[in-house]
Amino acid sequence: MAKAERAAVFDVDGTLVDTNHLHVVTWWEAFRQAGHDVPMHAVHRAVGLASTDLVAHLLGEDRDTDQDAAISAAHKALYGQYFDRLPALPEAGPLLRRLHGDGWAVVLATSAGGAELSALRRAIDADDVITATASADDVDAGKPAPEPVEHALDLAGVPAERAVFVGDTVWDMRAGSRAGVRCVGVLCGGIPRTDLEKSGADAIYADPAHLLSSLRDSPLA
Repeated sequence: MAKAERAAVFDVDGTLVDTNHLHVVTWWEAFRQAGHDVPMHAVHRAVGLASTDLVAHLLGEDRDTDQDAAISAAHKALYGQYFDRLPALPEAGPLLRRLHGDGWAVVLATSAGGAELSALRRAIDADDVITATASADDVDAGKPAPEPVEHALDLAGVPAERAVFVGDTVWDMRAGSRAGVRCVGVLCGGIPRTDLEKSGADAIYADPAHLLSSLRDSPLA
C-alpha cells in the first residue's frame, strides 16, 4: 500500500471510547483512599493529563509526592476492573475505517499504555486500520505538551501541516495547537464547547458518529 500523505491523529479516552466518567470515579476513589477529598468536577477537568501530571494538577506542587505512585496505582487497579467492558463511542470504529479508506494514516495518541491501551483498542475494534499508536510511555512529556502529537506524526511520517488531531479535552487542543496541527474537538468527553474553542479547536462535533456524518464539510474532508 502507498504511504499515506496525511494523518488523522486521535486521542482515545473520551474521544473514541466512553471512559471519561469511569476515570473520574476511579480517580476520585483513589484520592479518597489516600485521604484526599477532591471534587469530581475537578477530576473531570483534569482527565486527559498523564497520571503524574493529573495528581500534581489536582493536589498542587506542595503535596506529599511520596503518595503519587500509590494514588496512580490505586486508580490503575480500580479502572482495570472495567477493561472487559469499555464502551466505544458511537461509530468510532467505522470513522477510523472510513478515514483509512480515504487515504489517511490513522494514529492514536493517548496517555494509556499496556493492558489499558489493549482494552481500549479492543473496544474500538478497528486495529486493522490503525497505522500506529503513540502512548505516554513513548514521550517525556504528556499533553498539553506537543510531544505526544509530534511523536504520532513521526510514526506516520507526515508533517504537521498535513495532519488533523481529534480530541475531547482542553489538553488535547493545546497539545495539537502547539504541535502545529489543525484541531477538531468532540463534546462526548463532557468538556464544554467554549473551552475547546478557546484552547484551539478549529471545528467541533458531538461525537465520532457526528464527525463521520459530517466528514465532507470537516477538516478531515
